[in-house]
Amino acid sequence: MEIPNQADYIVVKAKESGVNVIGLTRGQDTRFHHTEKLDKGEVLIAQFTDHTSAIKIRGKATVLTKYGIVETDN
Repeated sequence: MEIPNQADYIVVKAKESGVNVIGLTRGQDTRFHHTEKLDKGEVLIAQFTDHTSAIKIRGKATVLTKYGIVETDN
């Protein structure tokens, strides 16, 4: 039986148009590997994976994690 992926997820809800969500790679060099631009009210569900070690958010957004809710200060 396969064990489902146990990676963490976050939910990002844009509070303004133009919010950028940027995935950063794992490994020796941290690099951008994926970018999404959200309009006001849009929601993105992002997953930490073998390739994604960090997620950077630019703009006003609400971020929901298993650790709680974070509001950006932009």
